[in-house]
Amino acid sequence: MPQHTSEIEQFLTYLRFASISADAKMQPQVIDCGRWLRDKLTAIGLEAELAQTKGNPIVLARNQKKPGRPTVLIYGHYDVQPVDPLNLWRTPPFEPSIANGIVTARGASDNKGQTLSHIFGVEETLKREGDLPVNLIFLIEGEEEVGSQSLTDFLQSRRKELECDVVVISDSPMIAPGVPTLCYGLRGIQAIEITLHGPKQDLHSGMFGGAVLNPLTALVRLLSTLHRPDLSVAVDGFYDSVRPLQKWEHDGWKKLPYQEKDVKAITGVPALAGESGHTALERLWARPTAEINGLWGGYQGEGSKTVIPSTAHAKLSFRLVPDQEPEEIVKLVENHLRANLPESIQMEIEVGHGGAAYLTDPHDPWGKAAQNALRKAFDGKEPALIREGGSIPIVSDFKRILGADTLLLGLCLSDCNAHSPNETFPLENIELGKKLNRELLRELAAQAK
Repeated sequence: MPQHTSEIEQFLTYLRFASISADAKMQPQVIDCGRWLRDKLTAIGLEAELAQTKGNPIVLARNQKKPGRPTVLIYGHYDVQPVDPLNLWRTPPFEPSIANGIVTARGASDNKGQTLSHIFGVEETLKREGDLPVNLIFLIEGEEEVGSQSLTDFLQSRRKELECDVVVISDSPMIAPGVPTLCYGLRGIQAIEITLHGPKQDLHSGMFGGAVLNPLTALVRLLSTLHRPDLSVAVDGFYDSVRPLQKWEHDGWKKLPYQEKDVKAITGVPALAGESGHTALERLWARPTAEINGLWGGYQGEGSKTVIPSTAHAKLSFRLVPDQEPEEIVKLVENHLRANLPESIQMEIEVGHGGAAYLTDPHDPWGKAAQNALRKAFDGKEPALIREGGSIPIVSDFKRILGADTLLLGLCLSDCNAHSPNETFPLENIELGKKLNRELLRELAAQAK
């Protein structure tokens, strides 16, 4: 656990902000959370600001820039996911509780606990040594959970002052408790929403059923065409540009302390399922997917209302891997859906947020420095080299706009319930994060010499 009670109290205060970026009613809480973070970074001795954007503000902080030192940008986000379904939370999501050294609250792992660990690490180094071994930039945004809508423009407009040698992010899990983990790849994402239109208004299902196609029936049948019986994606051209795994990855992943039985245990499913011919880790980290995230239409209330609804809706997302381009995937999916659409139904497609996959070489100089830091922070344990199935679209923008690669150093656990009720973060990982931050900044400074 953190050695200082004040750090625990600061963490709990940070978690009490209901900084849900997807809910416009929560924007005052989001802004207050950003202000708290700015004030915290100012208090530890950094020059901090709450930079305004078209959306939620970005917290920006830095130390004095000195020649001869590498510039390290640490990225995080202070916004959190919605809390629904609220009835499944054991304790109120914004009233953090502690049991057995584990904090439960929305945002505990994603991303407040992980980011704050780095802030505490910098604070401790400044107290002990009076300076940092690197030129440091903290960039902590308030829109990550809604696609980082303002951050790309912010990076472009302030590119010169944000130039850096490497980016550090702790917004991914460790492969297993106590196992140092370097993530060198992320899947990309493309979200879309489809709306099917049938009759001009809801119809009586007895008077018109059998003569008018139900949009909900059409939707279910249309969505069923996305996958083949072996659960591969049935969209023509979907796999054409998928980059295959390298042999060292294929062999290394078999030795990781996280395998199919662990995925099964965490998820609680009776059996795993997915594209045939690949292991669970390969499907999670290196194969693309098509997922139905939500579908709705018609009567949802108590009892029966026998209607043929006029519309039906579905939200879809596609996880992408290196060399797949989100814009191309949208075209392929739209072509597929329209080719399978009944003539009695009209369809609208709304393109949502997207981002390309990210992949870097964990054996390059920055990757080696990160692995050295992980070994020291975790008492000599060998780091696990992994990819991650989730997406952080802004990582590709860091590469495209700032020209910097990203080191992904997870500090939460795979069973932390991120995006779900009862999200958790172990307090001992704050200490691990502080130690990792100190070792990492030293290793990155040494690598640049």
